[in-house]
Amino acid sequence: MVRGMTASPNRRLPALAGIAMLALLLSSCATGPQSKTAASASLPAPLLDEADDWPVPNGPVQLQLKGSAKQGGLLRGLAPAGTTQLLFDGEPVPFDTEGNFIIAFDRDAKPSATLIAKLITGKSQTRTLAVARGNWRIQTVNASITGSATSEEFAGRRADELVQISAARTRHELSNGWRQTFIWPVKARISGVFGSQRIYRGTPGSYHGGLDLAGGAGTIYVAPADGVVVLASEAPFTLEGNLLMLDHGMGL
Repeated sequence: MVRGMTASPNRRLPALAGIAMLALLLSSCATGPQSKTAASASLPAPLLDEADDWPVPNGPVQLQLKGSAKQGGLLRGLAPAGTTQLLFDGEPVPFDTEGNFIIAFDRDAKPSATLIAKLITGKSQTRTLAVARGNWRIQTVNASITGSATSEEFAGRRADELVQISAARTRHELSNGWRQTFIWPVKARISGVFGSQRIYRGTPGSYHGGLDLAGGAGTIYVAPADGVVVLASEAPFTLEGNLLMLDHGMGL
C-alpha cells in the first residue's frame, strides 16, 4: 500500500503478520486488559454508526449533537447556520460545508467539556457537556515493556517512529469515510480493547489506543471505510508492528 492511496471497504489491504492492530485514531484519542469472555466474544455492532441526514438544508438554529458524552466515546454534531468556528475545549474542530462534525473524548477525559460555536453575527452558542467515566481494564503482562529490544535500542528506534506517526496525524486528507458506517476489517478474536492499560513486569505502560483483532499471519484485512493511506511502515514498528494508518477525514 502506497502512502496517499485511497482505500475503501471493498479494497483488500496487505496482511499484517501476527496480531494486527486496528486503531481508530481521532486527534488526541489514545487505550489494561480484558476478561477471557471479552476476548472470545463475537464481534459487536458496527464500529461507527452512519450519520443520519439532518433535515435542515440551510443549517439549524441551535447547535445539535447526537451520541453519548463519555470517556472513549464519539459525538456527531451539526453546527448552527452561520458558524465560522467551532471550539472543543479551546481546540478548533473542522466541519464540512453543511456543518457536520465529530468530536471524541480521550480515555482520561475530564468530567466536563465545552463546545463553542462562533457565529458570523459575532454571537456564539455554548454547550457544556457532562462526560461519563469509562470502565477501563488493567492487565498484568509478564514481558518487557520494550519487547525483545534493549532499552537503548528501543529508544533509538522509537524516536523516529513517533516522528512518522506524528507527521501522519497532522495530515488532513479529503475523505467522507468519517460519515460512513464502519465495517469490521476482519472477523477475528478481539485480543485488546481501547482504554485498557498493561503493566509490564511492574512497569505501567501507556494505555491502549486501539482495538486489536487477532486474525493470524496471512489474514486479509479490508479498510473499515473510505480513506487515504497516510502511513505505511516499511518495516515493523517497535510497538505497532506493520503499521498502516488511514485518514477517513475530519481528523478520524
